[in-house]
Amino acid sequence: MNRELVSFALALQFLTRLPIDVGQHYSPELFARSVRFYPLAGAVIGALGALIYVLCSTVFPHAVAVVCSLVGLLLITGAFHEDGLADCFDGLGGGADRATKLHIMRDSRLGTYGTLALISTLALRGSLLISFPASLVAWALILGHSLSRLSAVFVIHGSSYARDEGTGKPVAHALDGASFSFAIASGGILLLLGTIAAGLPALVSATLGLVLGHAVLRRWIEGQLGGYTGDTLGAIQQVSELGFLLGWLAWL
Repeated sequence: MNRELVSFALALQFLTRLPIDVGQHYSPELFARSVRFYPLAGAVIGALGALIYVLCSTVFPHAVAVVCSLVGLLLITGAFHEDGLADCFDGLGGGADRATKLHIMRDSRLGTYGTLALISTLALRGSLLISFPASLVAWALILGHSLSRLSAVFVIHGSSYARDEGTGKPVAHALDGASFSFAIASGGILLLLGTIAAGLPALVSATLGLVLGHAVLRRWIEGQLGGYTGDTLGAIQQVSELGFLLGWLAWL
């Protein structure tokens, strides 16, 4: 099997619960290399959510179809990034120092800060998508999921891993210049396709919203931890996606 195809399959395997098995083709090197495919994997995830929305909208009202899509996406991803968001906010909100914050993030129990973060982001995401015209929901899902994962790739490239070990450690030093450029190009092509459907001003506004969400949360995380963890990457993805949707809807 082609090495690039294996890496792409590993990106989907890591970011979703889709039944993907590369078998004997797996290697730590290819898994580390899979980070370059995160934006494309995000586009696939968003496309599946869009498909659920389109199918449900043939039977149910717009708002119900959006909620069905969001529930479907939680099942597809196993709430992978939502779990990271909750752990991140529990740790940063409840820890008095860096070591305690990192320890709390490893605790499987859900605390007040994580619960509130989950409720707030899920409610906001749902209300944003319900407010979109039906013709743009599919694009919002595809682009939001793709570019928010590119946002996480920027953190991996530009920051340092805050733990000695963890789920994000294998890819922490694997993003070379070529892989980073490939990830940016992937996201850029998808964004260009989105401008054809939605118009340049709307997508510029959406991208500015994503950049703002990324910058604010990343500054807070790195100020607290001096780097990132797998959980904080999940939080970055979630907040970047919300920023993208907020920026787009602000223009609309």
